Amino acid sequence: MAEYVVEFGKDGGSRETDGRLDAPAFHRNHQAICGVLERYLTGKSGDAVEIGSGTGQHVVEFARRFPQLIWWPSDLNDNHLTSIEAWRAHSQLANIRPPRRIDVSDPAWGEAGRDAGGELLAVFCANVVHIAPWPVAEGLVAGAGRCLREGGLLFLYGPFQRDGRHTSQSNEAFDAHLHRSNPEWGVRDVAAVRELAECAGLSLVEIADMPANNFTLVFARD
Repeated sequence: MAEYVVEFGKDGGSRETDGRLDAPAFHRNHQAICGVLERYLTGKSGDAVEIGSGTGQHVVEFARRFPQLIWWPSDLNDNHLTSIEAWRAHSQLANIRPPRRIDVSDPAWGEAGRDAGGELLAVFCANVVHIAPWPVAEGLVAGAGRCLREGGLLFLYGPFQRDGRHTSQSNEAFDAHLHRSNPEWGVRDVAAVRELAECAGLSLVEIADMPANNFTLVFARD
């Protein structure tokens, strides 16, 4: 398992007997995230890959909200993959595919993403790029550029800096904590992520303010 993977189930969340994990963050942020996705995905059809699905709760919520889309969850952690599959079975939703093991630190993951459903309508990733070395962000964005169809969308949720500055004292403290945990981690600047995206043929179309000093960055395939 890649060293940057942070495991759910060790953060005070609960675990069901069937392996379903519960992430407290899901209950805090899923409504706001879905609000952003609705602006871009409503009325569209196609396939969407979630990178770093964690417990699997988000992909179940997305599949409920957007039944016209086929959702492909993914992760690296075995306990997460078990939880994702358990949530998929529990939901009984036909538009969620079995979880895939995808490591975005390898930019070639975009080929696996394309295999998941042809050229993709969307790639969604929450709370990964700040708890991973920078090459993970590079691989994530490069792979998305390869597997998204024309007009396809990349959604990145989490804390970000703006113009080299933190947007709150709490994010600045969080960034310091991340660097103490691993010098390769950290709250990334929007400009740096935007530069990666432009190199991958993706344009930044929105920076959506989210609760708790987070953002959702929305990129579109040119």
